Amino acid sequence: MTAARIETSVADGSMRIALSGEIDLANAAAVEEEIREAVSHQPTTVSVDLTDLTYMDSAGVRILFALASQLQALRIVLELIVPPDSPTRRLVELSGFESLAALRPRSH
Repeated sequence: MTAARIETSVADGSMRIALSGEIDLANAAAVEEEIREAVSHQPTTVSVDLTDLTYMDSAGVRILFALASQLQALRIVLELIVPPDSPTRRLVELSGFESLAALRPRSH
């Protein structure tokens, strides 16, 4: 099974979700469920950090779009942290995700 790690932290109403490892069809449902549980506490903003993500296929992109849709309905701001040299940066850019969330090169 593909390995993915999800770490969450909250400070002043802002949630940071750091994804690392690999996200693909084999583990996408588990990753999505863990993210849904984390954002159920309704933070004011959510940052998803993909800096340490080494691989993501279309199942991972679908998770990001589902999250963006969920947060948009709740009026929660979403941003992705994706360094320019990250293996997932091009995939995120090609998916058109920038129309849904700000892309940042690194965590503030």
